Amino acid sequence: MQNSATPTHCPYCALQCGMNLTPAPDGTVEVTERADFPVNRGALCGKGRTAPAVLSSRVRLTSPLVRSEGKLVPASWDEALDRIAEGLSRTRTEHGPDACGVFGGGGLTNEKAYTLGKFARVVLGTSQIDYNGRFCMSSAAAAGMKAFGLDRGLPFPLEDIPKTGCVILVGSNLAETMPPALRFFSELRENGGTLIVIDPRRTKTAEQADLHLAPRPGTDLALALGLLHLVVAEGRVDEEYVRERTVGWEEARAAAMAHWPEYVERITGVDVPQLREAVRMFCEPEAAMVLTARGPEQQSKGTDTVGAWINLCLATGRAGRPLSGYGCLTGQGNGQGGREHGQKADQLPGYRKLTDPAARQHVAEVWGVDPDSLPGPGRSAYELLDALGTDIRALLLMASNPVVSAPRAAHIEERIKSLDFLAVCDVVLSETAALADVVLPVTQWAEETGTTTNLEGRVLLRRQAITPPDGIRSDLDVMHELADRLGVEKGFPTDPEEVFEELRRASAGGPADYSGITYRRLIEENGVFWPCPTPAESSDAGDHPGTPRLFLDRFATDDGRARFVPVSHRAIAEEPDDEYPVLLTTGRVVAQYQSGAQTRRVDELNAAAPGPFVELHPRLAERLGAKEGDRLAVVSRRGRAVAPARITTTIRPDTVFMPFHWPGEGRANTLTNPALDPTSRMPEFKACAVRLETVKP
Repeated sequence: MQNSATPTHCPYCALQCGMNLTPAPDGTVEVTERADFPVNRGALCGKGRTAPAVLSSRVRLTSPLVRSEGKLVPASWDEALDRIAEGLSRTRTEHGPDACGVFGGGGLTNEKAYTLGKFARVVLGTSQIDYNGRFCMSSAAAAGMKAFGLDRGLPFPLEDIPKTGCVILVGSNLAETMPPALRFFSELRENGGTLIVIDPRRTKTAEQADLHLAPRPGTDLALALGLLHLVVAEGRVDEEYVRERTVGWEEARAAAMAHWPEYVERITGVDVPQLREAVRMFCEPEAAMVLTARGPEQQSKGTDTVGAWINLCLATGRAGRPLSGYGCLTGQGNGQGGREHGQKADQLPGYRKLTDPAARQHVAEVWGVDPDSLPGPGRSAYELLDALGTDIRALLLMASNPVVSAPRAAHIEERIKSLDFLAVCDVVLSETAALADVVLPVTQWAEETGTTTNLEGRVLLRRQAITPPDGIRSDLDVMHELADRLGVEKGFPTDPEEVFEELRRASAGGPADYSGITYRRLIEENGVFWPCPTPAESSDAGDHPGTPRLFLDRFATDDGRARFVPVSHRAIAEEPDDEYPVLLTTGRVVAQYQSGAQTRRVDELNAAAPGPFVELHPRLAERLGAKEGDRLAVVSRRGRAVAPARITTTIRPDTVFMPFHWPGEGRANTLTNPALDPTSRMPEFKACAVRLETVKP
């Protein structure tokens, strides 16, 4: 164990806040401020401050577990690895390679995500791999690719936000989901800029806004189109910009003009004067931004919804210019890098398309395999989980807890139980791991070195600060050992820097080019923004500086122009009716993270957020005869969840809210709708029809 402070990064959200870790004599680890990292300048939320609590052997896995007579019991590493290899090999032999599935996570480092994708395609030969990041920002990624030819969460650093004139923040409660980022928006207002927050709830973030618009859940698309209609009607289109830097305006304009303000008011519940005020605030400054998060993205029309907000930016000349642009606030710690390097169903490292022959050739050469041996695209995350126990008979799962986090979660739990074989790698015994045939305890963020890519596209180096306990191995060790047992003796190194060097070669020339990034540079420069290509051998230039700001000269399309994509409002997949008259929307609270598998094991965080609740308006509570703290059943077509009532005027009367961090009877994702966006395959977490019932004590 090291004795001095190690500079590293938080294991939780996509800010990847800098922190210092110092081991203490009593075996605990102290978190101290690291002011040199520009994203958080030393500030940490409660989750970051308490992150070392999960390192404790009191709450984590410390030995491999195997199922014996229906129970998970401790086993040796050799026995556990042999069982996994046998289960995967048997499934391949009896049912074919695509009967083996692989499910990853947005918390895996770039090295692990890269190796997992390689393992699936080279060792197992399966196309059936995806990850929980599909549930995070896939709609924004798809819309960004359509419009700009490239997907990177933010095309500019967070430090640009306080310098712009106006920000429209759509469907993000960052005051609770990534609190250290709120200061950028506070500084924006201190500098004379304005903040518009769009959210059905008056959240802690919305309380900071100059203007809060509270649309009905699932109507963000109509709202964006209504704003664009007013931009056109009020003569605020940047005609020169549209002419010189975009294509497709006429079709997008025609689609927007069908969404006149009064029509949009009826759909969204946002008054026309508020719509006009939002347009004025957004268009009057020289520079402005639109930032989206899960609210508009986690819909069955999420790609079109984000596309409509991008159209608003393009029509007003707010993309590819200094201090302006569209950006997405990535959620998971490595949600950005996690999808760039091959654990997504349709992608190869470097954000290359799996269907592109040139991409397949390049990556196959790096891997030393025949490009024809690489399988094609597989199922998206929900579709993969839905196929468990039927087409997919065995599953290797890393860093994910779909029993709590997947939509229609009770159904997914049953699909997982129906598998012939399930192996899980995790740091804790999550609700999903508890169902496994084999569970492997793996190293955590503070016990290993590896890279992540934050929401800005800034590649960072997490550094090992402490030695892992005896009996704990890294995910890279696991894949090395499994590959060896399955007949692939080379190509799966356990040293993260060696893996990263291979990742550099595999990504070279791709959209997400990391080839000019090294561990040395990440340490010396406090992170490097991709794309960062290696200079040509014939060039005398030094290291490429990285690309903090994208699109200033051209967009990443063939002709360098951004694409307008014409979109029109359509209803959510499941509108309220007489049987299910209320809308449910879901989200997070400040003291918990994702499925809660780790944060629910931290006493301080549980004291702040001990369990689920149902947030509802006093008028709705009165109709039900419900009082604060009463147990309410929320019922959808997919199931029933029960939690205490939390009555507040900060939510619309036609809407209820539940956080999704808990399992059991309060599991919000029992209720959510797996209706998928046709492009991104994102499920509709943010809106479904429910009814409420009081539950007798």
